[in-house]
Amino acid sequence: MTASDAHPAIEAVFRIEAPRLIAGLARVTRDVGRAEELAQDALVAALQQWPSEGVPRNPGAWLMQVAKHRALDDLRRARMLKRKHEEIGRDLDEDDDPVAGIEDALDDEVGDDLLRLIFTACHPVLSVEARLALTLRLIGGLTTEEIARAFLVPESTMAQRLVRAKKALAEAKVPYEVPHGPELANRLASVLEVVYLIFNEGYAATGGEDWVRPALCQEAMRLGRILAGLAPQEPEVHGLVALMELQASRLRARIGPDGEPVLLLDQNRARWDRLLINHGLKALETARRLSTEPSPYVLQAELAACHARANTAEETDWRRIASLYGALFALTPSPVIELNRAVAVSMAEGPAAGLVLVDALASAPALKNYHLLPSVRADFLVKLGRHDEAQAEFTRAAGMTRNRRERDLLLGRAETARQAQGVN
Repeated sequence: MTASDAHPAIEAVFRIEAPRLIAGLARVTRDVGRAEELAQDALVAALQQWPSEGVPRNPGAWLMQVAKHRALDDLRRARMLKRKHEEIGRDLDEDDDPVAGIEDALDDEVGDDLLRLIFTACHPVLSVEARLALTLRLIGGLTTEEIARAFLVPESTMAQRLVRAKKALAEAKVPYEVPHGPELANRLASVLEVVYLIFNEGYAATGGEDWVRPALCQEAMRLGRILAGLAPQEPEVHGLVALMELQASRLRARIGPDGEPVLLLDQNRARWDRLLINHGLKALETARRLSTEPSPYVLQAELAACHARANTAEETDWRRIASLYGALFALTPSPVIELNRAVAVSMAEGPAAGLVLVDALASAPALKNYHLLPSVRADFLVKLGRHDEAQAEFTRAAGMTRNRRERDLLLGRAETARQAQGVN
């Protein structure tokens, strides 16, 4: 095998092994940035040796061994410098030997290292944008270029964001640990938020040329499944996994032949992924079994399950969906949730009932620049035969979105509404 043939395979292996490798190194170095550098050093060694020597039977262990030796060398150099600076004329006692300590730590089982790394990458000391980027880099194994492309920023901007994030963690001396007690619930919410934001950016891209980005959805689901394996007794983790899998089951049906958006009621449900639906429903059952009271991701998974169980749009239980949105609003009051409830109410009771709810949201500051508010209102107006008003609302919505596919869809609906005015 030539080096050029081997490199893609080695890089693929590294992407799989990197999260656990970085997690194990971060546990002992207490520095996420340094752990990533050590992992990269191990990759360089693999690129140099594996093409001629072959991929080892346990590539993860090989990479960890190389990184461990580099970490030990660093510590030995640091110890020698310390000795010189302090002019110590005796050797350190074995019990105080930092090299022995790190060697023991690196030989430990991985344990919950990956979970610790996820909680560190999603620490509230970082901005949401930084948490997203760092999670995809450290846990997802995506390159800086890939993350920058996903979030529509220059690679240099994303590189700076990642550097600042790792520096912020180091300066804040963020403990590399899974929090306990009340802090666990708060930090877990942050972790789940990051994973779901990644998923949503793939499911309904906020900008760019593509309506969906399946790779981001896949990455978020992979992260969710890792969390479910590491925190098997947390119902919200299983609820999020269920929610993502049930929503992702529609991805193939969400775009047409030319990449154009296909709305839920117009989708060919034969294209929905039944395997993902079954997995999602099983995860929901697990979440229900663990739940003692309603929780946001479990409720959202219940909503997604209502759609997944309906073989046709007409079979959808819109009254139950409206009720679930009401329960979700009671837990996490949000005008976006109320807007979604308005859609369900309109389907159950008619567009006039939905319009009343939407108009009550018109002054909500959080929805001032939210394109789906005029879009939903326009849809109700079309059904009520008020096409001139609907045209204006669709046009307004199109001016708010940064996604080209969605803008084209809204402008197309505005034109349809304009043509309908002449018919009426």
